[in-house]
Amino acid sequence: MYPGDLKYSKEHTWIKVEGERGRVGITYFAQAELGDVVFVELPPVGRRLRQLEPFGVVESVKAVSDLYSPVSGEVLEVNTLLESQPELVNSNPYGSGWIVVLKIQGPQELENLLSAGDYQGYVELGRAEHQNKTTY
Repeated sequence: MYPGDLKYSKEHTWIKVEGERGRVGITYFAQAELGDVVFVELPPVGRRLRQLEPFGVVESVKAVSDLYSPVSGEVLEVNTLLESQPELVNSNPYGSGWIVVLKIQGPQELENLLSAGDYQGYVELGRAEHQNKTTY
């Protein structure tokens, strides 16, 4: 469910490091929580991002959520397929549903991210805490 060759943020984005580049998308958990994605706002190529800075929006039938950059970098590519096929975020979040490719500016920031196992634990802990809350 969470590929081991990726790094994950607590804001539910992933990054696949490819040399000085990083391919970024949202996690399986995030797309499942959102439901059917109907729109993805992509940043312009050339935009410089800081780690955890919002860089776009994912809109679903249930919610609108900001996208947060897992690392600092310059946007080199955007997945223009998402303009006409935003549902790729749901059907293939780690493949054709990727969102941007960044030129990584702060490789040391990768150390702030979670491994697949740590991210899965983070998600499970959040679910358990949510289920234990009593609402009035």
